[in-house]
Amino acid sequence: MKVLIIRFSSIGDIVLTTPVVRCLKQQHPDVQVHYLTKSSFLSLLINNPYIDKLHLFDNDLNKVIEELKKEEFDFVVDLHNNLRTARVKKALDVPSSAYPKLNIKKWLLTNFKLDLMPDKSIVERYFEAAHEIKVNNDGKGLDHFLPEDKKLTNDDIPMSHWSGYVGCVIGGSFNTKKLPVAQWKKFCELLPYPIILLGGPEDRDEGQQIAALDPIKVYNSCGKFNLNESAELVKNAHVIVSNDTGLMHIAAAYQKPIISLWGNTSPEMGMFPYYGYNNLKERVAPQSVIIEHTSLRCHPCSKIGYNKCPKGHFKCMNELDMKQVSEQVIKQWELVIAQLKRQQ
Repeated sequence: MKVLIIRFSSIGDIVLTTPVVRCLKQQHPDVQVHYLTKSSFLSLLINNPYIDKLHLFDNDLNKVIEELKKEEFDFVVDLHNNLRTARVKKALDVPSSAYPKLNIKKWLLTNFKLDLMPDKSIVERYFEAAHEIKVNNDGKGLDHFLPEDKKLTNDDIPMSHWSGYVGCVIGGSFNTKKLPVAQWKKFCELLPYPIILLGGPEDRDEGQQIAALDPIKVYNSCGKFNLNESAELVKNAHVIVSNDTGLMHIAAAYQKPIISLWGNTSPEMGMFPYYGYNNLKERVAPQSVIIEHTSLRCHPCSKIGYNKCPKGHFKCMNELDMKQVSEQVIKQWELVIAQLKRQQ
């Protein structure tokens, strides 16, 4: 049997599909697992041992469809569920299933604050698309695999951070998902530990503004490392503080303590840090702390994000309590240190 899994983007969404990939391969070892995604996300999946073949495309979906036809798939698991994936499924003309996007419920949540979303991670909805081929969640969480031949060393970060640091993910796909620079500065002033700022080249300037407060304590790595190198910095951190973005999910894949910061989006939509056994309301993982401004009448206002706050005040991020965030980091840091001492 040959199965095609589809997820075009983005970083976090692709990482959230990895339990389905793993469980499919482990529960059905004879199945050939293929994965279709954009070329820009190759590094996320190239090292995944549960994928037999990757199919990549840039802008020409028709070209990759012709290549996919030659594979003669038996089933398609659509974990993106949009018009383009519908084109792929129609062209392949084989049995398929798609995960429930729940767009109406998301619309009700963002427009009328009526929360009808299921109390579970989007990962569980991904598994619903795989039920037809008898794939069940093993509860082991997310996967991310680093290349063995390209490892960071102590020389890649300041000596002041060798004994441990807090990783702060300052980037985000939309401005309304990003904690403002002024808030990060408050947080860095309050925190007594070394800090590494994580993000892409587009976050470099903001990282410099934050690091300028204390260049010894705060190291700006934004734009200095590729995705897998940044993921390794995440893996080696004691605690992660993150906006709702891809590195947050990579941190969950490495079972890191995460303090997640929510702006105009909401964890109720199922994108909260997932460790394999936690939902949002009843069984939140002890190493996951969610910080959001739930008392705002306008929150959440989008399922994705905006370039600027529709109301103009951006209270959902500007009014987050940085003292509360720092206290949660200190608590998680102490738990990590205690665990490391027990292992010695």
